[in-house]
Amino acid sequence: MEASNRRPNIVLINCDDLGYGDLSCYGSIQHDTPAIDQMAAEGVRFTDFYTASPVCSPSRAAMLTGSYPLRIGFGGRRIDNAPVLFPGQAHGLHPDEITIARLLQDSGYATRLVGKWHCGDQPEFLPTRHGFDGWFGLPYSNDMGRQVFSEVEQSYSEIMTALGTPLPDDAPMLSERPPLPLMMDDEVISEQPDQAILTERYTNDAVQFLRDHRNQPFFLYLAHMYVHLPIYVQSQFLNKSRNGRYGAAVHCIDWSTGLIMRELIDLGLDGHTVVVFTSDNGALTREGGGSNGALRASKGTTWEGGQRVPCIIRWPDRIPGGQVLATVTNAMDLYPTLATWGGVDVPTDRTLDGRDLGPLLESGCPPDEQPFLYILGGNIEAVRLGRWKLHVRKWNSEQIRLYDLVADVGERHDLAGDCPDVVGQLLSIVEAARAELGDDATDIAGSAVRPVGQVMDPTTLTTYDENTPYFMAEYDLADRG
Repeated sequence: MEASNRRPNIVLINCDDLGYGDLSCYGSIQHDTPAIDQMAAEGVRFTDFYTASPVCSPSRAAMLTGSYPLRIGFGGRRIDNAPVLFPGQAHGLHPDEITIARLLQDSGYATRLVGKWHCGDQPEFLPTRHGFDGWFGLPYSNDMGRQVFSEVEQSYSEIMTALGTPLPDDAPMLSERPPLPLMMDDEVISEQPDQAILTERYTNDAVQFLRDHRNQPFFLYLAHMYVHLPIYVQSQFLNKSRNGRYGAAVHCIDWSTGLIMRELIDLGLDGHTVVVFTSDNGALTREGGGSNGALRASKGTTWEGGQRVPCIIRWPDRIPGGQVLATVTNAMDLYPTLATWGGVDVPTDRTLDGRDLGPLLESGCPPDEQPFLYILGGNIEAVRLGRWKLHVRKWNSEQIRLYDLVADVGERHDLAGDCPDVVGQLLSIVEAARAELGDDATDIAGSAVRPVGQVMDPTTLTTYDENTPYFMAEYDLADRG
């Protein structure tokens, strides 16, 4: 079928921990990202785009389902109070959830995930059960394999506590954790893979998928490993970096993006392919290398630096290029937007939290303003409506702080005492959201939530064996640029 007579192809590129200030088109002076910059110049660059969570698993699950993490059970006590999903955990994306991949697959799209999943590693939760014809990548974060830490043996709990996300004290020793699995569909094909070349392998696999399916609509979800720690990168990128390993990883992402874009041109699919570029949460700036620009704080927080991320959408056949939009948007909006562009109706038997951005992008008609909730774990911690952001909780205590994000994007000047009416309005929104979605801190179950997936006897995909040289590499969590 000729490209002009079919539904658009879709490429969704999702980076790991890439910060708001890590790209040159978002103001970085440390990193040169010409391919991504060109994509932004030819498409739409968002200035106020948010992820649904400041950490991996809930952010990704929300994007794929178009629903807040709390609505689908991804947070707090519903997943044993883990900040994200871990190897061998009993929980994952419920089999009844309908991902954007499932919608497109059922309507005739070829679908593939290349890269990180992190929505559950039990068989019932893997990508091939959630709408992807095939998958090549990691089931969870690249730091979740066998590791050392600065040549000192410590429990994983101690390491994560040092990074700000404490875990139970019975976590296994780093050298005894299951080796990191590299998957092809549902099978482990290697353990402790060489991460320095993994992005190149991902990119080659993605390009081959484009070639193999050039004559039918396709959905490619390329979920990069970079720039999550630890960072291992090829010398060709490291030699050009002004920002150590971190900068080299950003350059590698740009190289990969450029290769994908050039392949679309070579295949004659460039104009007819929607390409989305974004990140799952903000950068972990305190560990060196990453930047969230003028935004406050980092990954793992509901300050702006934790959840406001880069987002670029390019579709030459339908979307005017060169746009910079300050409309408040979020990753859950991608679900109905991509479904509509793919000619697919979204489910009507469940509540979705995303909005169709097609009218905004194609003709400049903004969607109706609605609140955006900042969620960490099992708690609603903040809300944004228009220019105003109200924090209601930080860490383990109630804290009321109000910021004008138009005048004060860095969240430095608390205006709660000056604007009691605004505080009252936003507090009422939070109270209604808690009643609907639940909130652990206030012990509210939520009236409109769906169950998280759960199995009775979870197992890990790999098993540590000290007598078997199973691993290609030993990782060091201290390698962070």
